[in-house]
Amino acid sequence: MNILQECGGAKRIGIGGHVRPDGDCVGACLGLYQYLRKCLPDTYIKVFLEKPPAIFSEIAGYEEIDSEFGQEAPFDVFFCLDCSADRLGDGEKYFNGAAKRINIDHHVSNPGCGDVNEVKPLASSTSEMIYDLLEKERLDRDMAMALYIGIIHDTGVFQYSNTAPETMEKAAHLISFGFPFPRLIEETFYQKTYRQAQILGRALIESIRFMDGRCIVSCIDRKMMDFYEAVPADLEGIVNQLRNITGIHCAIFMYQTDLLEYKISLRSDELVDVAKVAKYFGGGGHARAAGCTMKGTFHDCVNNLSLHIQQQLDGEEDV
Repeated sequence: MNILQECGGAKRIGIGGHVRPDGDCVGACLGLYQYLRKCLPDTYIKVFLEKPPAIFSEIAGYEEIDSEFGQEAPFDVFFCLDCSADRLGDGEKYFNGAAKRINIDHHVSNPGCGDVNEVKPLASSTSEMIYDLLEKERLDRDMAMALYIGIIHDTGVFQYSNTAPETMEKAAHLISFGFPFPRLIEETFYQKTYRQAQILGRALIESIRFMDGRCIVSCIDRKMMDFYEAVPADLEGIVNQLRNITGIHCAIFMYQTDLLEYKISLRSDELVDVAKVAKYFGGGGHARAAGCTMKGTFHDCVNNLSLHIQQQLDGEEDV
């Protein structure tokens, strides 16, 4: 794909990413935004995202993100990044109404939802894909910082299995632009607020191992969320901490979003493909990191997930 050719003649360009945007989503959207603004200075360009966490506020373009999703004239081109259109939330209306719809993503569960699709499940992140699609001579410090933050968040600072040698080479090129990458890693990936630390501790204390200790689950209900005055962004990283416990092959973290409704996050090692599990329940993601939304009681959700996880752990055929 040649991004500038795809945008040829466009007067209005929109960019959107998934609900509850994470580092990769924010980095990819703002990296592309800066690139298009630089290359197409006379074009109207806007990014639509639910308000991202303040830890990403240092990325250029953060303050220009539209989180109101108000009335807009149809776009000539609309980019759906790091997801399929059904996860754009309120931004889906802009994508559906655009003259040309472009989908760039790295989730294996996404078949491609645009008129033009670039879906590469083996890519570490959508931010790495954006890097590959940009003309390198036009890269600058702002774009490099945005894409680097996106890459470190979806690779777990290069510790996840989606990190390829090429990923490290691209990251090396990006940090050559001189932004303070050690501080950005600390502040956007590792650092936690006191509230986040409290609720993480609560989730770990109340976690339950099952399936002969091979799996673990923890759940935060509405009452607990209200007690800590927590929002979904405060729950980032809990599932990874669960997965880090010795002997765990698959971790489940759940938080209540409504009466008998839970948002599910799954993490695993090479023994469980959680993308297959999540897809069965209408979600998606990657082989080692995926998620979905489920209805029912806590025990209903865990029992249903366990059936599919155990089939993989025991080497049985997938449902």
